[in-house]
Amino acid sequence: MPDARIIWRMSNTIFTPGADVFTTRGRGEVVDVRATPSGTFVIGVEDDNGEVNYFTEKALRLAQS
Repeated sequence: MPDARIIWRMSNTIFTPGADVFTTRGRGEVVDVRATPSGTFVIGVEDDNGEVNYFTEKALRLAQS
């Protein structure tokens, strides 16, 4: 049996609705978290204009308050 290895590790950051985050498009607030059919989680982030865009957790980081 070959040695076990980590192929992909989930982030230690938990994104919940209401969290203030930075995205690749700027700053916003988490409004939705859902799983895709492939099992990847996507996070809906609303910007200042009210537009919601979805990102993977790799594209987000928590904003410092």
